[in-house]
Amino acid sequence: MTTTGAYSTAQVRTLAHALRLRAEKQPDATAYVFLRNGEDPHESLTYGQLHAEAGRRAAAFAAAGLAGRSAVLLYPSGLEFVRALAGCLYARVAGAPVQVPRRREEVERLRRIADDAGTSTVLSTREVVRELGERFAGMPALQGLRLLATDALPESVQGAPGAGAGAGPEDVALLQYTSGSTGDPKGVVVSHANFLANAAETDELWPSAPRGAVVNWLPLFHDMGMMFGVVMPLWAGIPSYLMAPEAFIRRPARWLEAIARFGGTHAAAPSFAYELCARAAREGRMGAVGDLSSWRVAANGAEPVRWATVRAFADAFAPYGFDPRAMCPGYGLAENTLKATGGRQDEEPRVVWLSGEALRNGTAQPVGEHTRGAVPLVSSGTAVGRTRVRIVDPRARRVLADGQVGEIWVQGPCVAGGYHGRAAQSEETFRARVAGEGAGGVHLRTGDLGFLQDGQLYVTGRVKDVIIRKGRNHYPQDIELSAEGALPGAHPNCAAAFSSDDGQRERLVVVVEADGRLLGELGGEAIRRRVREAVGERNRITPEEVVLVRRGAVPRTSSGKVQRQACKQRYERGELAVVGVPAGAGGAVKGGA
Repeated sequence: MTTTGAYSTAQVRTLAHALRLRAEKQPDATAYVFLRNGEDPHESLTYGQLHAEAGRRAAAFAAAGLAGRSAVLLYPSGLEFVRALAGCLYARVAGAPVQVPRRREEVERLRRIADDAGTSTVLSTREVVRELGERFAGMPALQGLRLLATDALPESVQGAPGAGAGAGPEDVALLQYTSGSTGDPKGVVVSHANFLANAAETDELWPSAPRGAVVNWLPLFHDMGMMFGVVMPLWAGIPSYLMAPEAFIRRPARWLEAIARFGGTHAAAPSFAYELCARAAREGRMGAVGDLSSWRVAANGAEPVRWATVRAFADAFAPYGFDPRAMCPGYGLAENTLKATGGRQDEEPRVVWLSGEALRNGTAQPVGEHTRGAVPLVSSGTAVGRTRVRIVDPRARRVLADGQVGEIWVQGPCVAGGYHGRAAQSEETFRARVAGEGAGGVHLRTGDLGFLQDGQLYVTGRVKDVIIRKGRNHYPQDIELSAEGALPGAHPNCAAAFSSDDGQRERLVVVVEADGRLLGELGGEAIRRRVREAVGERNRITPEEVVLVRRGAVPRTSSGKVQRQACKQRYERGELAVVGVPAGAGGAVKGGA
C-alpha cells in the first residue's frame, strides 16, 4: 500500500501523535516486519495493529501505576519491543531500553540502569522473564525488581480510545543509556521534540522514497538501531524490516539479501559491518545477493569510517548494482538523539589525505595520497536543518579555524535535555559555552575531536582516548588499524590501544585479539613482534606492551565500537585472560608481553 510520505514537525507533536495519524490514514499499511533468522518474514505489524496493541499495553501500564514514570525495556530482537515502546509512548512512560543479560555482570548493569532511571519495573517477554529466573536466580541485583511480561496481557485488557493524546513535545520519550563504560551508565533524556527534530533532519539529508523501506539489523536498544529501525520509518511512513544482530554477524549476506529482496532504500551500520560484508565477498561467502540498486542510503557511522572499507565495499558490490554515492558517512551520538552530520546521498564520500605528523600536532595539513606517512580521513558530511557544528579549543573555549583540530561542539533542536538525575554532568556536557558568547551560546560537548574543512566535518578521535607522547597526539584508532594490518586475516576492530601509567611512566599498551588459527600458524611472540614493528613504522610510536587475548575479549559497545577505557580498566585490574604466552608464564596481564 502506498504511504502518505514523511511528516513535518508542523503536522505532528509527538511520536505518539505520529503513530495515531498513521493508524487513522493508512491502517493497513505495513509498518514493521521481523525476519526470523534474518531471512523469513516471521511476523509483521500494520499501523492499525500497532496502534491497537500499543493502546492495550498503555492501559496495562496505567493500571500498574507507570503513567508519567519510567520503566526498563528488556527485550530480545522482535516486534514485542516495538509494541511495548509504542505502549510506553501512549502511556507517557519513559522507557529505558537495555540489552537482555547473558552474563552476571550484565544483570548488574541492568540493576544500575533501573536504579539510575528511578524505577523498579522491568518490561519484557514471558521467555526473558523465565530465563532470568532460571539463569540468575538468587542474584541480589534482581531482588526488588518487578518483571512484567507485555506479551502475556489478559484478553480483557483493552486500550483507551484517546491513548497517547496527553503527551507533549517536551515530555520524555526515552532514556537512552549510553554504551560507554559499563560501570557508569548514563541515561540521556530524549524528548518527543528531540526525536521529531532528528527524524526531520535525517529525512532532509537522506529523503525517503515514496516506496522506500528500511532494513535494520542493529539492536533496537542502541541509539542508531532505535532511530533507523523504529523512529525514522514511522516518521517517513515506510516499512521497516528488522533482523537480530546475531543473524547478521553469523552471515553478513543476510543483510544485503534482505535489502535486495524487499527493495531496501535505507540501512545503517558501523564501518566494521561494511568491512565484514566486503571480506565475505572477497572470500566468496556472499553467494547470490541480488540486486542492490534500490539502496539509496548506506549510512556509515558509530565509529571512525575507514577509507579502505568504503572503497572495498563499493568495489565488491558494484556488480550487484550498488551505487558508490549511496555510501553516506555520518557522525552522531545519543546526546544529540543520533545524527549530527551526514554525507549527501547524491555524492561519493569525500576523503582527504593528511600529514600524519601535522595531525599529531593538531593541524590538518593536506598531502598527496602516496606521501610517506599520509593518513586518509573520510568526511562525516555536513549539518542540516537547525543543527550547528563547531570546533572548539576545550581549554580556552574558543572557536578554532578551519583545519585546526579541537573538540566537536553541537547546537540545535536534536540536543537532548541532559543526563537523567545528573545535574553537574549535564551542566558540563550539555550547557557548555564558548568564551565571550554569553548565555545564548549553549552547546553540547561531544568529547570527540575533529576539524571542519569547507563545511565538512572530519572526526579524528575522542578527547579521553588520545595518547600524548613528547607533545604529540597519537590517535588510538590509527594504532589499532596498524595492529590489525600486521596480522593476516584479522577481523575488523580486533585491537584496543590506550596509555596506562604503571606508577613510573606512561606506557602504550595494545590489546589484540588472536584466534587459535593465527596463534597456531605464527605463535604468540611472532604476533607481538609483528604488531610492535607495524605500529612503530606507521605511527612513529612503539608499544611498550602487546597483549594477546582470545577473540571477542576486547570489550565493545552494542554497535561494535571498541571500548578502550573499559579495556584499559580490565587490563589495569588484571582481568584480561592472556593467550599466546610461553608455558609457565602465567595468565596475569602485566608482564605478559
